[in-house]
Amino acid sequence: MPTILLVRHAQASFGSADYDVLSPAGVEQTKLLGRALAGRGLNVTRVCAGSARRQLETAACWAGEPPLAVEIDVRWNEYETEKVLANHAGAAVGLDGVGGGGEPITSRQFQAVLDEALEVWVRSGEETTVAQSWPAFLGSRTNALEDLVAGLGSGETGLVFTSGGVIAAICSHLLGEHPDLFPRLNRVLVNTGITKLAVGRAGTSLIAFNEHAHIDAGGGALLTYR
Repeated sequence: MPTILLVRHAQASFGSADYDVLSPAGVEQTKLLGRALAGRGLNVTRVCAGSARRQLETAACWAGEPPLAVEIDVRWNEYETEKVLANHAGAAVGLDGVGGGGEPITSRQFQAVLDEALEVWVRSGEETTVAQSWPAFLGSRTNALEDLVAGLGSGETGLVFTSGGVIAAICSHLLGEHPDLFPRLNRVLVNTGITKLAVGRAGTSLIAFNEHAHIDAGGGALLTYR
């Protein structure tokens, strides 16, 4: 039975001019993640990631034998956060941690606005004003998963370094695609959390969601959601 591990990237730099780079905490998270993955004794035959820097920097923690090149596929990239916010948020916020009045906002405040914007984006379907609709995003990411599954043999594992929205979208798809499910899953994903999928005769199933014992083992100081 093939398996797939979907790994959320380590903490990026929310509140800075360049979000798409790992924070100091994110760098430490990758060290814990690398040790955790190495300890699983995985038969990894493919390693994939999106093109985002934060995803590729997280992927660098994998040091399996034999060494495998990271397959970059933009279908593993996150949804266009800034565009979703610009078109569907009830208040102006950005990944730079600045609100509409130019005042700094907290990660918690940002998440509350993002949750609302994502709910509107999903329910808007093809009627959204965002260039990439929710159906298009979901379809592209599930297609990436299907292509990965097709290239795995029995007992092999595909390792994917991606983003929270991609993992939440795939899991919501596997669990029935209720419109409220995606935002709820998205908000609880931990940086470097591991989600496990198994491929059987009946298709692909969700086995474990957002596992992060490697972060808890470090005392919890590195537990982050954004």
